[in-house]
Amino acid sequence: MQNWQESFIKPKITIQSIAQAAGVSAATVDRVLNSRLPVREGTALRVIEAAEQLGYHAVHLMRQRMPARGANRRLGFCLQKRSSPVYQALADALRDAVARQTEGRGTAVIEFIDELEPRQIAERVLDMGRRCDALGLVALDHPHVSAVVAQLHDEGRPCVALLSDLSAPQRLGCVCIDNRQRGRTAAWAVRRLARPEGEVGVFIGSHRYLGQETSEMAFRAALRELAPGLRVLDAQVNLEDELLGYESTLGLLARHPQLVGLYDTGGGATRGIIRALREEGAGRGIVVVAHGLTPEHREALVDGVIDLVIETPMPAIADTAVRVLLDVLVSRAPLAFGRPFVVPFGLHTPENV
Repeated sequence: MQNWQESFIKPKITIQSIAQAAGVSAATVDRVLNSRLPVREGTALRVIEAAEQLGYHAVHLMRQRMPARGANRRLGFCLQKRSSPVYQALADALRDAVARQTEGRGTAVIEFIDELEPRQIAERVLDMGRRCDALGLVALDHPHVSAVVAQLHDEGRPCVALLSDLSAPQRLGCVCIDNRQRGRTAAWAVRRLARPEGEVGVFIGSHRYLGQETSEMAFRAALRELAPGLRVLDAQVNLEDELLGYESTLGLLARHPQLVGLYDTGGGATRGIIRALREEGAGRGIVVVAHGLTPEHREALVDGVIDLVIETPMPAIADTAVRVLLDVLVSRAPLAFGRPFVVPFGLHTPENV
């Protein structure tokens, strides 16, 4: 009877046994349990996980006394074009994600870069990165930008690309949608909705946005493969500028009377493109696929100016970006570079906005 009872008695869990399971000293476990001195977040989490696995009764107390994840961290975000609804939506989503994931104890520092000159972008990114613990950025892919990402990495400030990838080897990766899939989806819509023969226009913000470049290539490849009667014209670069978008759209409509489709891979010049289509594109039966669900996109969908919108879900982008940056800062684990952090995109027609 005594042996039967003893077999069901759990061994006593001590600070030493937790320390051994977590691979730390007993003093470190004591600091986590009693908040005597600060302990790195990653170390504290390892101690708590070990205690939980052993069945330690005071795990809940250890969790309560642990500082909030990301407390006192400054996460910086460099975005483009302050006037763009796309980047304003992303900024709002990033602020919400930082507040939620750090329980209000972290800070989101957001700056907009209106210039598209690579050297100026690089200077702004470097200045921003040095004022923060980690950085997320939307930027053109250029050697100046890659050099700054490498420099910030060397200074202990990790960087992750947002929306459009960078070729910088020291980036953590890119938080974005699948841009190849998005380009082929746009091609599918044009192929199914437009007349079988004619010309198709493409708008991009810049050839140095890798996300837009990938989408454009996928769009062209899909139409070349599946719709030989549709000829894709040279891409129109609008620098994500509303006026340039307006003027380039008017020029395209005037020069190509056989235009049957348009694909906007960006979103920053949306207002100008829509304005030109309303003025000169009405009644021509042009199928239009755009990117980014702004108020202008919604109205244009309802009015029949745009046929399909491919949406990047900004809350999901922001949540993923903040999680990636906090994971790196908290764990202090060896960095893995160039990882894709892909979130699914949304599709909107006049019937579901």
